[in-house]
Amino acid sequence: MIVVSNSTPLITLAKVGHFDLLKLLFTEITISHEVWEEVVVKGVNQPGSGETSQANWIKVHPLIKSSLIDEWKIAYNLGAGEVSTVLLAKQLSANLSLIDERRARTLAVKQGLAITGSLALLEHGYRKKHLKDLRQVYAQLIICGIWIDQKKLNQSLAGFGLSPL
Repeated sequence: MIVVSNSTPLITLAKVGHFDLLKLLFTEITISHEVWEEVVVKGVNQPGSGETSQANWIKVHPLIKSSLIDEWKIAYNLGAGEVSTVLLAKQLSANLSLIDERRARTLAVKQGLAITGSLALLEHGYRKKHLKDLRQVYAQLIICGIWIDQKKLNQSLAGFGLSPL
């Protein structure tokens, strides 16, 4: 299975202490050079940086059409990380793209890509019993200042028969 990730899922899962969930759910994750730069280089000493740089199961893959990055950044009002993630996922015919940002998700779907985000990854991890307390993880998202609509979090919890936040 080919999985390409943008920066935000890496950072989000690291912030809530569940970066290892990515390894438990996927054998390998591929990221673009731009995502590596954003998370590891520019984000040095920030959540996700050390985890990503030390994860031998995260591979950096070059873009064949890297010249499109600047064009798409302007056309779709997105950053280099989001654009390069969509381009790389297309290039590799990825089975799944890990993207949280709404505009990037919209672009990915328009490009015919399958997407999921941090919330769905946490739900999947809970279903597979990799997470013991989903409600606590969701509370941690809020504490860490990660913007996910609390209504969505509560709907997710209700789907598992758990009390709302």
